[in-house]
Amino acid sequence: MCRWIAYSGTPVLLSQVLFEPEHSLIDQSLHSRMGVETTNGDGFGVGWYTRDADTPAVLRDLGPAWNNRNLLEVTHHVRSGLFFAHIRASTGTAVQQTNCHPFVNGRWMWMHNGAISGFHRLRRDLALAVDPALYPDYPALYPDIEGSTDSELMFFLALTFGLPEDPPGAVARMAGLVEQAGHAHDVQHPLQMTIAVADGERIWVFRYSSEGRSRSLYFSTKVDALRALHPDAAFLRDISDETRLVVSEPLGALPGAWNEVPESSYGIIQRGEDMLHSFRPALPVDSARS
Repeated sequence: MCRWIAYSGTPVLLSQVLFEPEHSLIDQSLHSRMGVETTNGDGFGVGWYTRDADTPAVLRDLGPAWNNRNLLEVTHHVRSGLFFAHIRASTGTAVQQTNCHPFVNGRWMWMHNGAISGFHRLRRDLALAVDPALYPDYPALYPDIEGSTDSELMFFLALTFGLPEDPPGAVARMAGLVEQAGHAHDVQHPLQMTIAVADGERIWVFRYSSEGRSRSLYFSTKVDALRALHPDAAFLRDISDETRLVVSEPLGALPGAWNEVPESSYGIIQRGEDMLHSFRPALPVDSARS
């Protein structure tokens, strides 16, 4: 499986989040405490938005994150108020750059931890669902798929099912299709996922699995509450009240800083009040009618 971080808030150097915390993502790449694998060395990626571009920039490489000099250099010089970072542990697909997260299409950015069980049996059925006539006005998507992972295919299914208009609904329809295909191939628990997806303004995060035992996911406590708990914590003085992180596992042991994302739920990180809702897969329209 994998580990990831989604950040939204006061623009900071990426290194402040990726390298400096006690149990940073770089530390997790070697010493994960909650992942299926302790070591996540099958590639990494960082994607970030800036005020000067409508689409995110992405740095991805197939080597381990802990000794990559380009990652070290870039993250110590790039500042962003919305970024993703991901370290990969392959579940069977090739270790190659095009299989590293985050994945990008237009202004949308996506990363995933988990797996589609029996993906080698389901892949053809799922791939054929990309670009159906259900959304005829969308540009062709299938030619933009570069890698061979279940994660990227999940992204393009969500795009097919209306991600730009309705992110929660699109992810629900993607999940519903995966489960339908899995059950058709006698896969008992087809889907395991924690997902982050962003459009440059907001972040949506999802935690769900077919068996109801999803991979770990945490969100940070509101900054104003943390300041009250830890008035001597200097780093809390430099970030806005709306700064928020979502992580596969906590970046440190600061009491009261981390909260588990509930099972079968999704959250929206945005200006103003963040939101948390229950999540349930839903069949795409064509599948529901068949």
